[in-house]
Amino acid sequence: MSEAVRMSVCGELRLGTDESIFNAILCSRSFKQLAAIFQEYHFLTGHDIDDAIKAEFSGDLEKALRAIVKVVRNKPLFFAERLHKSMKGLGTNDRQLIRIMVTRCELDLGDICDVFEHKYGETLASWIEGDCSGHYKKCFLGLLGLY
Repeated sequence: MSEAVRMSVCGELRLGTDESIFNAILCSRSFKQLAAIFQEYHFLTGHDIDDAIKAEFSGDLEKALRAIVKVVRNKPLFFAERLHKSMKGLGTNDRQLIRIMVTRCELDLGDICDVFEHKYGETLASWIEGDCSGHYKKCFLGLLGLY
């Protein structure tokens, strides 16, 4: 039985949800495998895996599973949205901003910057300049290769 079939049988095709099947599949397969599973799931059920997770789960588990789906589909977009959220509105979520900037700087921060600008119409650097100051700002701009 394919994993997409197992997920549909353990989720929407039964009363209640067997969370362990979703957890086991979403947390132990490669990105390529998950992308194929999501495609097959859509073919079998007629709707998106993200919609199924929204319908079957709640709370932190729902957030975690949906984050996995987003990362599999478009990792730079996932991090661009998180960076935007960390600086949007009053105050800054410093922990989230630092964590993403530091962990992604040598991997795909350039791609994240491109997606950020495309999605929000402003550069990540301009958001950092507007939201941060002093050595904190210089450090982030340095990670972007601008200082």
